[in-house]
Amino acid sequence: MHTLLQAILLGILTGGVYALMASGQTLVFGIMRVINLAQGALVVLSAYLSYTLFTWAGIDPFLGILIVTPVMFAVGVAVQWVFLRPLKSGDGELSLLVMFAVALAVEGVLASVYKTTYRSINTGYRDAAWHLGDYRLPVTRLAAFGLSLAVLGGLWLLLHRTRFGASVRATVQNPTAARLLGVNPERISALGFGLGTATAGAAGAVFGLVYPFNSGSHYDLIARLLAIVVLGGLGSLGGAVAAGVLMGVAEAVVAATWSPSWAGFTFFAALLLVLLLRPQGLFGTRLRGAL
Repeated sequence: MHTLLQAILLGILTGGVYALMASGQTLVFGIMRVINLAQGALVVLSAYLSYTLFTWAGIDPFLGILIVTPVMFAVGVAVQWVFLRPLKSGDGELSLLVMFAVALAVEGVLASVYKTTYRSINTGYRDAAWHLGDYRLPVTRLAAFGLSLAVLGGLWLLLHRTRFGASVRATVQNPTAARLLGVNPERISALGFGLGTATAGAAGAVFGLVYPFNSGSHYDLIARLLAIVVLGGLGSLGGAVAAGVLMGVAEAVVAATWSPSWAGFTFFAALLLVLLLRPQGLFGTRLRGAL
């Protein structure tokens, strides 16, 4: 029982980071109906930027977020403007190929600059832990979970308490009607893609603290993120958060009670089950178009 509860606690903390990464992907799908296959590569790119700031300038990864996140926002806007904006509406298959090409390009650049050696951000507190009774809570995962809650809370406020958020939700629900009301869907798409990439920047800054990574780490990461957004319901921000925490717990429980080598399989099993039994995801019907 102790092992199970410890795994659940760690799974919740890890799931918060998964939720942060997946929120950007589901936001992009909600606005543009584009499945961003480059989201994992953008997270890894952010991890490398955070690693570089730490090793070259001594900037703590959590402080580095203040630099990495705006940079990734600009990268996201540029990617949308250059690669996705020229595509015609409804070119879903072509957008998949374009974003996969972007992921491969990011991987190639990272492999050229940093080689394929695994890296990690080794801060002085990386192995520190707080103890709650008999349970061990790693400081980095606690901080990453807190960061995820803060960013996700800020994202929710942005979408539900600002004029920009109202424009985003209007574009998600009915782009034609939004245009008639004075909303510029092209501008919203660029800013929305930048915002989704910025969440990858925030998540990537702590991803390197928790996991070792190299230029090819995005393959496993995008598989997990796709499973999460499908499980939560494509376009559902709340569903992505719930599914991220759920899958984080499932992964940790399988690793602790069965075998770590099977932990990653939980994502693929969940994806298959959802596609077979409830293709719209757990929250797809209730939250469709609501973000």
